[in-house]
Formats: sequence, structure tokens, C-alpha cells
Amino acid sequence: MTDTIKKDKFVSLTYTITDENNEILERMDLPIKYIHGRDSQVIEKIENALEGCTTGDEVSVELLPSEGFGEHQPELTYTDDIENVPPEFRHVGAEIEFQNDKGESRMFRVSNIEDGKLTVDGNHPFAGKIITYNVTVNEVRDATPEEMTNGVAQTPSLH
Repeated sequence: MTDTIKKDKFVSLTYTITDENNEILERMDLPIKYIHGRDSQVIEKIENALEGCTTGDEVSVELLPSEGFGEHQPELTYTDDIENVPPEFRHVGAEIEFQNDKGESRMFRVSNIEDGKLTVDGNHPFAGKIITYNVTVNEVRDATPEEMTNGVAQTPSLH
């Protein structure tokens, strides 16, 4: 009998994230493992869509910005003269961590370099986008007592 996804089941899955034009934004081929219905980092709408699925099932879940990575916040985008930026950060995609006067930190990515100006963006790259998670269920089984105690899926040792 095939196990179905329900509370306290071990689940292993892979996914792609696509945008509104069906362009792949991210691909996760290394399986994500979690205990269903526990404190996982799986987005609630996706976890709900997986309920009742079995190994081999594929599910697509569309997320609005409010359900996924939030709206794009223009106040988290800054542009400065490239000469004011250390050389190691003068390329698109470079990540810089900034801390405010309250001690809170946020990662910013260099999003644009043009006409001697460099722009950093503290928004998640998918912020403001309608995205679709295309999930493939790789494995469903009973969670081990250790996995239940720890609240996370453990990969069984091969030894």
C-alpha cells in the first residue's frame, strides 16, 4: 500500500519555481525533506496542496506575492556612485549584508550597474512576482521516532 501525505508523515520532494511566463526561476533537484504538518519551512499553501498526495505525484501551486515572497518594496532599493562601493561588490549578483542602527541585518544584492551607478536591492528576487511551485513528491513514509522528536526529517545512515 502506498503511503499518502498526511500529518506526521516523512515527505521528500523536489521542485521548480516558474514565473508568469513559465520561465524557470529556481530548480531544486536535491530533495527537500520534512515532516508533514509539523513546524516545517514549507509554505502553508504548498503543504496544504500536498495533503493526500503519494510518491510520484506532481502538484503545481500558484502563489501571489502576498502568499510567497511579498510585494516589491521600492524603499529597499538604493543607488550610489560605483566609486563608493568596494571593488569586490562591483558586479551584478554580489551580495552585501547591511545592518541598521537597531542591529537588524538584511541581505542586499547588486541588481544593476549602469552609467557609473550601482543599485542594490534588499527585496527577495521573487518579491512582487506571481510564481508557481511545481512540486514532485519523491517519497512518503512514516516518520521515525527520532524524526518526530526532532521535528525534522533525518536521512537514514547507509551504514
